[in-house]
Amino acid sequence: MTVLAKDMTWVEYEEALRRNPVIFLTVGSHEQHGPHLPMCCDVEIPDRIGQAVAEAIGGLVVPAVVFGYKSQARSGGGNHFTGTISLDAASLIGTVKDIICELGRHGARRIVVMDGHYENTMFIVEGVDLALRDLRRDGIDDLKVLRIGYYEFTTPEAERAVWPDGFPSWPLEHAGVMETSVMLHLSPDRVYPDRIPDHGPAEFPPYDVYPQTWENLPGLPKSGALISARSASAEKGKLLFDTYVSGITEAVRKEFGLV
Repeated sequence: MTVLAKDMTWVEYEEALRRNPVIFLTVGSHEQHGPHLPMCCDVEIPDRIGQAVAEAIGGLVVPAVVFGYKSQARSGGGNHFTGTISLDAASLIGTVKDIICELGRHGARRIVVMDGHYENTMFIVEGVDLALRDLRRDGIDDLKVLRIGYYEFTTPEAERAVWPDGFPSWPLEHAGVMETSVMLHLSPDRVYPDRIPDHGPAEFPPYDVYPQTWENLPGLPKSGALISARSASAEKGKLLFDTYVSGITEAVRKEFGLV
């Protein structure tokens, strides 16, 4: 039996909901990831992790939100890159709120929001908060939501194995070793190792300048990658993917009281 709601009939979906499964919703982005990665990384990686966890616990996966909040220079290169398609904050908040309200109306009571885009976080939080408020007004007060940034489940052991020379930072890891490695593991046909930039990390001042333009961002690499991913490998990707699936499965079981 599939865990993907999109492949079910509505009757099958309704029957599945009677088990009170954990529902997984990915909120990602359509964002440039350098010349070597597809623009779907922020959706593909968390969605595949969510599917793996759902298969382990008997959950359900609903279709992902593929657009996210505007890319910022110090964590994604900036919204001025061609190909990056973003939502205004109000649009993203409303989308998350509406989806969670609809799932609650269907009978879902346990939801995991897989946050795949650094810039999304507080807008997801607001969408969740507003959804819970609206659902309470409708008499639904027993719905619980987890927001999970999958990369936050990187263990010290995995960090040492993947970045033996030291971990740069999550913002600088945009299109870096982690995303490149995991995509090499999940979808190697969509990765171009020969195009991986070979430059040092981006250099930014400790503040933001707007509008975000090439002229205002002299330390931003033209490649769009904020650091080189030359040390990425499918083996590192499998290690990270398995680490994320294991850690998130454990967290979901704990928070929802699953045996």
